[in-house]
Formats: sequence, structure tokens, C-alpha cells
Amino acid sequence: MFVFALLISLFLAPLSAWAEATTLTQGGYIAVEDENQFLTSPDGTFSSGFYRVGKNSFCYSIWFTKSVDKTVVWMANRDNPVNGKQSKMSLNANGKLVLTDADGSVTWSTNTITKEQVELKLLDNGNLVLVNQIGGFLWQSFDFPTDTLLPQQQFRKNSTLVSIKTPGTYSSGFYFLKFNDDNVLNLIYNSPSLSSIYWPDPGKNVFENGRTRYNSSRVAILNDMGRFESTDNLNFNATDYGVGPKRRLTMDFDGVLRLYSLVESTGNWEITWLPSGQLDACLVHGLCGEFGICSYNPLPTCICPPGFIRNHPSDWSKGCKPSFNLSCDSQNLDFIHLPRTDYYGYDLVGYARQVSVETCRNSCLNNCQCLGFGYSMDGVGQCFPKGALRNGNRKPDNIILMHIKTPKGRTNTELKEEKSNNLECDASEIVQNTEVFPENKNKFRYMGLLIGFVVVIGIIELIFFGFGWLNVFRKRVNEEFVNMGYIVLAMGFKRFTYAEMKRATRNFKQVIGKGGFGTVYKGELDDGRIVAVKRLEGILQGDAEFWAEVSIIGKINHKNLVKLWGFCAEKKHKILVYEFVKNGSLDKLLFSSSSEPLGLEQRYEIAVGTAKGLSYLHEECLEWILHCDVKPQNILLDDDLEPKVADFGMSKLFHEMNESGFSKVRGTRGYLAPEWMMDQKIDAKADVYSYGIVLLELVSGKTASNFQSSSICKDSRYSNMVSWVIDSVEKGKMENVIDPRLPEIQDISKIDMMVRVGLLCVKEDRNLRPAMSRVVELLTSFRGISPFGNNFDDTI
Repeated sequence: MFVFALLISLFLAPLSAWAEATTLTQGGYIAVEDENQFLTSPDGTFSSGFYRVGKNSFCYSIWFTKSVDKTVVWMANRDNPVNGKQSKMSLNANGKLVLTDADGSVTWSTNTITKEQVELKLLDNGNLVLVNQIGGFLWQSFDFPTDTLLPQQQFRKNSTLVSIKTPGTYSSGFYFLKFNDDNVLNLIYNSPSLSSIYWPDPGKNVFENGRTRYNSSRVAILNDMGRFESTDNLNFNATDYGVGPKRRLTMDFDGVLRLYSLVESTGNWEITWLPSGQLDACLVHGLCGEFGICSYNPLPTCICPPGFIRNHPSDWSKGCKPSFNLSCDSQNLDFIHLPRTDYYGYDLVGYARQVSVETCRNSCLNNCQCLGFGYSMDGVGQCFPKGALRNGNRKPDNIILMHIKTPKGRTNTELKEEKSNNLECDASEIVQNTEVFPENKNKFRYMGLLIGFVVVIGIIELIFFGFGWLNVFRKRVNEEFVNMGYIVLAMGFKRFTYAEMKRATRNFKQVIGKGGFGTVYKGELDDGRIVAVKRLEGILQGDAEFWAEVSIIGKINHKNLVKLWGFCAEKKHKILVYEFVKNGSLDKLLFSSSSEPLGLEQRYEIAVGTAKGLSYLHEECLEWILHCDVKPQNILLDDDLEPKVADFGMSKLFHEMNESGFSKVRGTRGYLAPEWMMDQKIDAKADVYSYGIVLLELVSGKTASNFQSSSICKDSRYSNMVSWVIDSVEKGKMENVIDPRLPEIQDISKIDMMVRVGLLCVKEDRNLRPAMSRVVELLTSFRGISPFGNNFDDTI
């Protein structure tokens, strides 16, 4: 019995050892059949072994061990998977790492040959290395990235990140990140038929895009703090900048480069950077293929122009094709019109400015190479004739009216019938279908005119009802399928039903806040998440328009902004679903006499986090947003007192802003910038002013809203908080400004900094106020030495 147990233990020993293995020595191998055979990094962050990419196909890979989906960061054979049986990765006696398929053929190798003793190791930074006895690298995976760049991994002149083809399909896609011949990092669409740069903005030169081409060394690196630096001057920080999170920079399947941080408590990823220069998802080249148009519905969705049909039912990159033939006879040609639509690039010889649309039209009609033209509707009169129709996009602010050639005489009815190939139909088509009942009409005539009439009406009603519901169902299924990948990338942004909202809030029972836009309720979703449900009041736009506006807000992701998880839009019911922030709003802790007062360090961190959130809204997110109501009530605090700015984007939803500015004053008394009262154009500096007031409140513990009340200041000379602080500082009575509830201040220089920055933000002349990014720099670069000098005169 003892011998039997010993044999069993010896048999199982290699498996348990493999589960903890950190090296592979010469003569050893990893077999595809044994899922316990893989390498792990010493700290357990990364694993390396065979990764299933199909029913019976595998790639040798490196992945994050602690992420929910075992996120892959490197693959040896991504475009040539091996069989799920008898394949193995071997380290030969000559120092070569070789991947062989089931038939023994070599699928991939490192092409290294040495007489030295070497071993294969997976390092804590995710680098898979062949290392000799003195620690030298003969080969490393960091030199051959696939779609992901890891911290400490250098990206060089010959390096390329190539996206996967689609979610779950790990073969090489069409989107590249690489240095071009001008020493500049570019995002490139590179398909078998064409190649084009789409970021940075190809319509601007290198310097207008904030880059430089004068450093030919072509090196970039992401460090452990979340800082990316490149020799072309592409530099950025993760929104959660600092030591801690595990990060990856990935060229995603949809053509967008994203920086992710791992939330180890959940195993999920958070987006912590997106490309600057406002890379719009619909401006990614090749997304919808030839003739295809990308539009927001509300997330990026591909459609074909009227009269065109899809080339492939599940692959939009293959685009659309016309359902007609074009001749070169201008007498037999016409145009269909697509407002707010443009196709980037492929312009034929352009025409001068101030050209009439008729001149532009005739020029295209008489040119056989011209497939259509765009005409600018901004009064300039520019004409853009197109030799190819690629990279189509439709946006509400697009000034281009697109004209696409079509045979003359094609009616709107024909176009609608072709459009129905995309599972769309309208009432006129349903009526036509219901009229085809000749044999039934004869039978009903014999049964009597009255009975026949009733039966026909009943059948028509049933058909209307059935087709109506079928149409709704088809549209919803189609929209959900097309948008599924984008919803996942938007980190769970979802459309809820009103029934779900009633269930989550127990029929809107527990009120946790009220504001100018509506009432906020506490709720619990079906998946157990606690949420804050804001029931909006006064929203007039329809469901589709509301959906489009709210989807823009849903894309915004920053650790110092309250995350929007979803929305509900059913007729009069317009609801937003936010993450629930446990400690409520800042005013409840800052101004309350019943709660324990916030310490200086806590107030300082709240100031910094709030500034970072506003800076992101103003300068970094895909569509710049003004908050217009920055105040303590709109700054929420989580379990760790980390601030999260709430209620941003409301001016978009309530359509309070038009081309000439805001239709009415937005904000709260005591926090409004002077320009609101002077009927001047409102920009980001209005938010900077309101933030400055909040900063002074954090120092003083006094609220600006009721500053004139006797409980705060009996001297009527002070009409607002700003004049009181300035007067106190000028008279050398700084102690009057400091909240008396604060314990003995050991770091008076930090108070000094907060007051100086606050007063800089509330300058009456908005041109003298700093941008929020500069405020972040001033606060985060503080090390006890004020950048303003020794006198407050520099600030006031």
C-alpha cells in the first residue's frame, strides 16, 4: 500500500511542480494537452503557456494571471495556431526555443543557437526571456510585441503593435501602431487593398499635432507609474498615475489605442487613457469598409448608403457594394444626398473656394472617375470630388452634404426596398404586403359582404401588429449585435428598461438627493451592484436623441469622475444610472458640525482629485465638456475619500447650450464666474472660477452660498468669499481664513499653496485664470516650496 501511494505521489509530482514552475531548462518542454503545464512569473502576475484560440487550436501565449478573462499580452504563433494534441514548446539542447505542431513540423522558433547553458524564464514584468548563466538575454518576447505594450518594454523604430482581427479572434487585424519614416508614431489602417494614417490628424502637419520629427532614434516606453514617453513628443499619463496598478497599452480591434489598468479586486480592466487629438471612433479608417458609413446609434454603427448592400453579413470591414451599374453618360446619372456625411480622402483634383453646388455637381457628372462629391454647407462653397468612397462617417456637427452618383430615375421606393435588406422596413411596405389576398377576397364575398369586411379588417390589424413587433424585434436585435463589442469596451454601459429601474429602486422608494435636474434614488441592479438612479425632469428630446447624447457621457471614464453605467429612455421616462458613491457629497462632511472634520491632508487630496477630474473633462476626453456647476454638492467621496465629480454633461442633455452660448445662467449662487452676469461667452475658465471657490471653502470650512449670513461674516463690506479671503490675506490675518476645526497645522505651506491656487483661479479677468491642467501641475508638483514666490502679491 505504501509503495502504491509512493508511486502515485511520484506520478503527480511533475504536475504540481509545473503549476509553480518559473523556468524551463534545456531538454524540457511544455505539452499542449496538459493545462497544468505553464510558466509563472515569480510574483504570479503573468503566466505563459498554451492558450486556446479555437475548438482545437492553441497559441503559445503570455497572459495576466489575475484578470477575469486571462488577458493575453503576447502570442508566438497568433496567425498559425497549433493542434490541441501532440503540439509542444521545447527548449532544445542547442539553445533554440521551438514550437512544433502535431505532425512534428516547426510552427515557430527563436532562431537562437548557442553552446552555453540557457533556460527560459518569465519575468515579473511579463517578459519571456532566454537567459544564460551570467544573466544575459539571448532572446526576449519584449523585442517582438503583438498587440500590447507592457511597462518597461521599449517600443523601437522597427516595433509594431498589430490589433487582433475581432474580439475572440486573435489573428492579426488591420490596425497598426508604428513609427513612420518621419520619426512619428502613427495609427495606421493597413488592409490588403490599401493603407492610410488616421491618427494623429492627417489633415494637420506634425507640429500642429503636437509632435516633432527631429529625433530619429524612434524610441517610446511606458513606465511603471503609467507615464508614456516617445521621442516624437507623444507623452501622456494614465488617469490613475502612480505606482500600483498593473497596466497595458493595447492596439484594440476597433483601431483605437487604449491604456488599461487592472482592478485586482475584481479582475476587470479600466480605460485610463485614450488618444489625444480627439480620435473619434467613427474617424478610424476602414471600420465600415468601402462605401460604408459609420454613425452613432448611439454607439459606433456601420450602415450602407441607400441603394447599396453589404458585401458580407458579419464583416463590416468588407464594406458595401452598389446594387446598380453606373454608365459614363452624364445624361443618365443623378445623385442621392446624404446630409452631415463625409468620406475622408481620395479627393480628385479640387475646385476653388466659392464654387456653387451646381458647378461642383456638373464637374463630377462629366468625370467618369468621380463617384460622388462632398459640398461644405458653411458658406465657403468648397467642393470635394471623390475618386473612391472610403472612411465614411456621419456626425451631427458635420458640415458636408455628400452627393453619391446613381442612375437617373431610381425612385425613393426602390431605395427603400433595397434598404429593407438591412432588416429595416417602414409602414408603406407593410401596407403593400397586406394587400396580396385575392383568393381570400373571393371567399369572403360569398360569405357576405359584412362578414368579409370584418374579417379583412381583423386580418389587416393582426398583420400590422405582427409586422410592427417583428420590425421592433429585428431592429433591437440588429442594434444590440452590432454594438455589442463597443458596449463591452465602454465598460458595461447599458440601456435599462423602465421596469428594471422600478425593480432596482423598489418603485423609487429611497431618495438620496435632489437637484435642479431631478431626484436621485438608491437602487440595486439584478447583478447585485448598488447604484444611484437619477430620474431626470424637463427632458424634451425623443428617445433616440437622448440616447445619442447620453452615450457620449457614457464613454467618459476617469477615476475622479462618477461613472455612468447606463440609462433608461422610454417615452417620458429619462433616467441615468450611476455608480453609487458611499460617502455622499463633500458638503455633508466639510460644512457639517455633527461629523468629524476633514483633516488637512484629506482636503488637499480632495482638491487634487477634483482638479484632475475637471482637467480630464476640459482637455482630455473624446468630447470636451464644461461642467457649469462645480460645487461641493457635486463632488462625491468614496470609501477612501477619493473625490468623484458628478453631474457633468447635463447642459448637453438639457440643450442649454447653442451656437451663441448658453441659453440661461447655469450654476449656483456664490460659485458663478463674473462672465455669467456680463453676458459674455462661457468657456472652461468659468469652471476654473467655481473650482477656485471650492478650494477656498476647503481651507476655510465656510460655504460660499450663504457667505453673507451673519453666522459667517457680520461685516457687510464682504459681498462674497473672494473679497473676504483677499482682505484677510492682505492684512496678514491668514489665521482668519483657516478652518478653526482643523487641528494644529504642522504644514502651513500646504495651506499657503491651496489659498494661492484658489485666488489664482478666481481672478476677475478669466484670461488670468490657469487652465485646470495647470492647476493640477501646481498642486501635484508642490513639495513645500511655493512656485509663486514668497509674497501673496504674485497671486492676488
